Amino acid sequence: MEKSAQRNLVLAKLKEIDAEKHTAMSAAIIEGLAADPVFKSANIIGLTISAHPEVDTKKLIERIWQQGKQAAVPKCIPKSRGMDFYIIDDFSQLEVVYMNLQEPKTSITRYAAPDKIDLMIVPGVVYCREGYRIGFGGGYYDRYLAGYGGHTRSLAFGVQLAEAIETEAHDIPVEGIYTEKGYIETGKVPR
Repeated sequence: MEKSAQRNLVLAKLKEIDAEKHTAMSAAIIEGLAADPVFKSANIIGLTISAHPEVDTKKLIERIWQQGKQAAVPKCIPKSRGMDFYIIDDFSQLEVVYMNLQEPKTSITRYAAPDKIDLMIVPGVVYCREGYRIGFGGGYYDRYLAGYGGHTRSLAFGVQLAEAIETEAHDIPVEGIYTEKGYIETGKVPR
């Protein structure tokens, strides 16, 4: 199946998840990640501010802060389709800019270099068990991951898993995927 068709199919399934179930499944996924030794040892964790119907990362960010860790969120650079990550200490340090995404206000947050981010939570729409994913179509994370050498995980609902997805030479798989049913180790290692 073509990437765009697969993406649209899964997005439609995600929108069918009722609010109560979405909250419960997000919580289960976050609990799984929180028990991961890589998460436990990480100091700076990179992740996006989720938008419904994605797994709720705001709850994860609160957990990161409660554990004395730092949350780094991306600022998109549309011209180059690149990203830089900035450490936020509070949700008030976010603003809505590019594509209705919540991004850090760079004037009041601290830049986090790729080699300082211990764990990157990589978003996506569709995943396969080998760790490849179909994102939202901009290629931002593939570009960023090309220069990132730390650990990677993804958070996904079970409906986001596919038997196979179309991959391209520049696609970079994640090391593991957390779903509400548990952890999928992809066998990939940090670059």
